[in-house]
Amino acid sequence: MRTARAEDLQTLYEMAKLTGGGFTNLPPDRKALAAKLERTEAALAREDDAIVDELIVMVLENVETGQVRGTCQIFPTVGQSWPFYSYRLGVLTQHSRELARTFRAQMLSLTTDLEGSVEVGGLFLHPRERAEGLGLLLSRSRYLYIRAHRQRFGDRVIAELRGVIDEAGGSPFWDGLAGRFFGMSFQEADEFNAVNGNQFIADLMPKTPIYTAMLTDSARAVIGLPHPNGRAAMRMLETEGFDNAGYVDIFDGGPTMVGQVDQLKTIAGARDVTMDATHEKGGDKMLIATGRLADYRCTWGFVQEKDGALSLDAPSAARIGLEPGATFTMAGRA
Repeated sequence: MRTARAEDLQTLYEMAKLTGGGFTNLPPDRKALAAKLERTEAALAREDDAIVDELIVMVLENVETGQVRGTCQIFPTVGQSWPFYSYRLGVLTQHSRELARTFRAQMLSLTTDLEGSVEVGGLFLHPRERAEGLGLLLSRSRYLYIRAHRQRFGDRVIAELRGVIDEAGGSPFWDGLAGRFFGMSFQEADEFNAVNGNQFIADLMPKTPIYTAMLTDSARAVIGLPHPNGRAAMRMLETEGFDNAGYVDIFDGGPTMVGQVDQLKTIAGARDVTMDATHEKGGDKMLIATGRLADYRCTWGFVQEKDGALSLDAPSAARIGLEPGATFTMAGRA
């Protein structure tokens, strides 16, 4: 894992075309992707440690072939430049004495509760590479990056999971709710949001709570459910320490997972160590990271600790440029 560069544009574009739609943070749009890479370059060049609205795109590179086969993103804070909208799923309880009955109505309320959170997203691994723990490497490398630049990030972290998309590329949730107010298909709205942001939601979306009983059966059925391809990602987030706190995406109804940065398993369990030597084979498989900003690198490595001395397998050390005497961060395999 490394931070992205301008020359990664073509590869990111090719991967974006494989997502199947509804993947707002990785749109198949060259201009939008180029803008993301420009924002990343600016973020990596910044010297102060203020928490600002910026973006860090990271990529998974096969160092033997030079091919980029995966990507992920980190937003240090959301809602600073424009409102960050979510639906909060809640219940309104009402009681009738005359009928001697209690009614509980499920409601969706438009909210900006999650403003100021760190957001991790845009995770995509090439379909041919979904093995050998590369998905975990993609996901958890972001947390070690946050740890290495802790002052640049707040205390709460969120992850929006893509919601259910039908075979035609549409969203039952969008069709049953927002689509009625916007006069555009889910694909049109998703593409517009990916390129221009979601301020149009503030302009056109009703601010009053929505009773879910008024939605179509197909829309109600997918509220808070991840896309089938995202179920493994949801399990990884839960293992990491994220919770489903009742927030859903305003476009496709997918769940927004919420956690506390310092309580994430990768961050809480990581430690900084010094490499005394290298070895060829054996050891415990660990996530290892080194460097800051544009020099950040992360990979799987095999660590041996004996009599107070620590060694790292030579191939992993070479992959991220470590030599005996260097300090790096390591975290156990979740």
